[in-house]
Parts: sequence; C-alpha cells; structure tokens
Amino acid sequence: MLNAVNYSTIRENLKAYCDLVSDKGDTVIVTRKNEKNVVLISMDEWNSLQRAVHNADYLAKIDRSLAEIKAGRGIRKTMEELEAMENE
Repeated sequence: MLNAVNYSTIRENLKAYCDLVSDKGDTVIVTRKNEKNVVLISMDEWNSLQRAVHNADYLAKIDRSLAEIKAGRGIRKTMEELEAMENE
C-alpha cells in the first residue's frame, strides 16, 4: 500500500510508519517543502530494487558485447589462453 504523509506527521509517528513499512511492506512518501520528497521503503524492497538495477546493467553489458561480436570486433581465445591470462 502507498501512503503519503507530510514531514511533521512522520516525525511525530516515525515508529508507526516504520512498522507499516517493515511489517506490511507498505511504501511511505514523505512530502516536504519545495518538492524535496523522500520515500521510506523496507530493506527487502531496497535490496530488490538494487538487484534489478544491477541485473539491468549486466544485461546492457551483454547486449553491448553481442553487438561488438556481430560487428566483427570480438576476440577469440581458447580455454587454455583464458586460463593462462587468469594466472598472470
């Protein structure tokens, strides 16, 4: 569930909102002056978002690598050559 509360309200009821986030998986948007809003999410949600970002970065690297190979800019190495490089 998504909740939006102003800064004063969350400051006065921080424990209750933290419990909503951690126990029920809710998201709390803390509205502040000048549109400097912040979001309170659970650690599980944060970790999930971070994994998604890292996965997207990884997939983008794979796409770039495939494009280089298709463009003929790939380098072939045997397994022995790769193992030798690892030991350098």
